[in-house]
Amino acid sequence: MNEKRYRIVYEDEWLIVVDKPAGMLVIPTPRGETNTLTDLLNRELDERGLGANAHPCHRIDRETSGLIIYAKGKKAQQLMMDEFRRRTVVKSYIAFVHGSPKKDFDTLRSFIYNRNKGRKEEAVTKYRVLEKRRGFTVLEAQPITGRTNQIRIHLKEIGHPLVGESVYAFRKDFKLRFKRAALHAQGLEFTHPVTKETLKLTSPLPEDMEKFKKEEMNNEERRQLFNP
Repeated sequence: MNEKRYRIVYEDEWLIVVDKPAGMLVIPTPRGETNTLTDLLNRELDERGLGANAHPCHRIDRETSGLIIYAKGKKAQQLMMDEFRRRTVVKSYIAFVHGSPKKDFDTLRSFIYNRNKGRKEEAVTKYRVLEKRRGFTVLEAQPITGRTNQIRIHLKEIGHPLVGESVYAFRKDFKLRFKRAALHAQGLEFTHPVTKETLKLTSPLPEDMEKFKKEEMNNEERRQLFNP
């Protein structure tokens, strides 16, 4: 049996929902990487003797941790992707951002260039502030559209990029350091495309983000102690 670096949080005859660790690709890039989440999951299904292959119904990038839906077989994948196209799947993310946004909640809209289609497409993200700390803010973000990296791009556009962001912002411009973009796919809510059951699934904050949050809170307490 493969050593599992991921966690299955839901599984039935048609779907599997996986909690992906940060740093793992969902599918290979043109470089042809092995040990992607899809590879590992299909190896597990083979070892269990299941005939169906697991197909991702959406994607989260390598740096992002959290929940992703797989379908067992192409037919189930098509049904689940139809739910995404109808925008009936509610996805929620936890994001640590530099600074403090002026608004405690907002809807962000812009046009993001799609390289595959050669055109700009509208992207919409809602966010709300959960906590304000010294130097950073904890947000819940909900992408309404499904554009690549839209949360990361939108947060950069309002001047509050993700802590650890290195693609859409320069790390050297900020005091806070984190080894990756601090973004976690925390929640999924959707109607099962076959059973029509409403599913609400959550993933706890990963260890690295929890550690960062606690360390910064401890640093803030020490600053207050020595600088009353």
